[in-house]
Amino acid sequence: MTLLSRVNDWLDRSSRPLVVSAHCDLPCGVYDPAQARIEAQSVKAIMEKANASDDPEFKVRATLIKEERCELVKHHLWVLWTDYFKVDHLKAFPNLHDLFWMATKSAGEAKRSNDVVVADRLLDEIDAIAEIFWSTKK
Repeated sequence: MTLLSRVNDWLDRSSRPLVVSAHCDLPCGVYDPAQARIEAQSVKAIMEKANASDDPEFKVRATLIKEERCELVKHHLWVLWTDYFKVDHLKAFPNLHDLFWMATKSAGEAKRSNDVVVADRLLDEIDAIAEIFWSTKK
């Protein structure tokens, strides 16, 4: 078999549609709400350190880093919401949409604030999402 015939054979096979199915974008096991929680824990720790500091330059740096972490919290939550959770999950857990809505809103509020109460609320909301997430991983 010549090289050209091998390439043609491969092209013939690769042009056929490949049908696959998965619960989510990739086979399950790649999603985890822990990623959002780790970033939210960083947000809280940064708030605590910034609140305890009298150094204005430190506070500016802390604010910039905290804002980045808040965006990462929202990113990880959105990935779970849009890529992992499906209609069947929403039917089984009707409060799921509200949990994500409130958690992403809390992450946005944490960007604008150094109030540790906001960070604690965000962590609680992520924990509620995680509880549902793990109940769906059977």
